[in-house]
Amino acid sequence: MFMSFVTIDTASKIPKYKQIISSIEEAIASEELRIGDQVPSLNSIKDQHSLSRDTVLLAFNDLRTRGIIQSVVGKGYYVASTNIQLNEKVFLLFDELNSFKEDLYYSFLDNLGDKIQVDIFFHHFNPDVFNQLIESNLGQYTYYVIMPANLQDVIMSIERLPQEKVFILDQTTPELSAFPSVYQNFSRNVYEGLKISLALIRKYKSITIVFSREKQPLGILKGLQEFCEESGISYSVENTFDDEKFEVGELYFLLDERSLIQVIKKIKEAGLVIGMEVGVISYNDSLLKEMVEGGITTISTDFSFMGKRLAEMILNKERLQIENPNQLVIRNSL
Repeated sequence: MFMSFVTIDTASKIPKYKQIISSIEEAIASEELRIGDQVPSLNSIKDQHSLSRDTVLLAFNDLRTRGIIQSVVGKGYYVASTNIQLNEKVFLLFDELNSFKEDLYYSFLDNLGDKIQVDIFFHHFNPDVFNQLIESNLGQYTYYVIMPANLQDVIMSIERLPQEKVFILDQTTPELSAFPSVYQNFSRNVYEGLKISLALIRKYKSITIVFSREKQPLGILKGLQEFCEESGISYSVENTFDDEKFEVGELYFLLDERSLIQVIKKIKEAGLVIGMEVGVISYNDSLLKEMVEGGITTISTDFSFMGKRLAEMILNKERLQIENPNQLVIRNSL
């Protein structure tokens, strides 16, 4: 009966005595062990997992010092208290912080509750930083929530983490399909949003998108290309609008608020009317986009829901791939 309570991952960087502690604490938390129940003996754990006696004794002494177990001479160790704190911690790795990610972050915290500590880190689309953060935090957290973005050469780092403790957020790939996730289907979201808007889009000659392959989801570009090819609408992909000449009949697809503000400024300087002479669509909704220029049309996911659903998956130990809901909001800019 006892052996199922203690699990040891020999590949983990978590010290083995801490794994013993965690196993017994988790058995108590799940009520597999109750007050008065006997815990696995020191020798049985030692023999079952090929550990030294000192390693097991270190774990038992920690549990006994905290009053969780007590020894009975000649009989063994018994559960003395169920008043334990598992000190669960989440390693949360974002690509960057913006207003949308803030909504996600605070929703995640609110729904996770105050009994689990969350430490947030940022890789800023730098694979070296990403890999270093994973490496330096191996074995330090109960759960790892990873936002890999478009980064290449990071799969091996993610696979070094215990699979049952990893959750993928926002963007996922076939290589990461073994991990539970809450993700955006960027290509489908963009394609379907533009398809719904086709009648309004037809009044423009072509679509121009400002796109960074290093930072922005490739699915957005794929969805735009599929829509334009199917609809017979011409499009162009630009890295920046610095040299762009704004002309009547152009529809601009903008993926970040900085580009949005710059383009609106230049359109106004050119004396053009947004929603009539030129069009604007943006990705991800915000209060700014609701208010500026009578409202900017957006294709947007629900970041608050994403944070809420992620928290529920961790609390309920769900291992699912969940596509986050998305919606089109048509406003005056189209």
